Amino acid sequence: MNIDDAALAESLRRLSQPRDDDGTLSSALHFVVSACEDLFSVDGAGVLVADEQDMLVYAAASDGPGRLLEQTEAEAGEGPCTEAFVKGRAVTSRDLRAEVERWPTLARVMAGQPVRAVLGTPVVLGGVPIGTLDVYKERPHDWDDSEVAALGRYAEVIATTLSAALQAHTAGELARQLQYALDYRVVIERAVGFLMAKESIDAVAAFNALRTAARTRRTKIGLVSEHVLDTGALPD
Repeated sequence: MNIDDAALAESLRRLSQPRDDDGTLSSALHFVVSACEDLFSVDGAGVLVADEQDMLVYAAASDGPGRLLEQTEAEAGEGPCTEAFVKGRAVTSRDLRAEVERWPTLARVMAGQPVRAVLGTPVVLGGVPIGTLDVYKERPHDWDDSEVAALGRYAEVIATTLSAALQAHTAGELARQLQYALDYRVVIERAVGFLMAKESIDAVAAFNALRTAARTRRTKIGLVSEHVLDTGALPD
């Protein structure tokens, strides 16, 4: 499916205009994911954002299956969302049900859901990923370059929405979490790179090692990352 550039530009323009909603960040994100469905002719869309642990958490989804997809990815630390967030690039799946080896937990949980093909792209703010935007189809689908590029442009709308909330201090707890993620993202990326080299593992595995250590010790992933860089090892 090719994305019409003129239609995309017009949709982005409309989304940048004032809307008749309650003015909260939550309503803005739900508006964006709902509009995403129509523009991309997909069956669902969702947004995850980084919290103060630099862990992806559910922010908005257009429907129930989309919400389960987002929540499962956030909890399992695997899937298109996590990879897009950690690697800073779009990640696709033709059919989640066939991804048993790649993402075993996600494939198992979503097996009975009408979620098959998934395309995830990072939401970037200040030059670093602070969340992801995902769309899905109910049938297997080979995502083409125009879809990947267009969703990347659409993710800029999410970034603009989050940036405005941070500047206006209207996002409350979410704003504080996002600011922490921005402040520590470079440190976390350095720690990921260190663990990749030391343990001969990929970026997602290194990121999840930091995340697990932070959860186990009930501390922040930024502090765990600093410990790794200072001592050369994860905290005991």
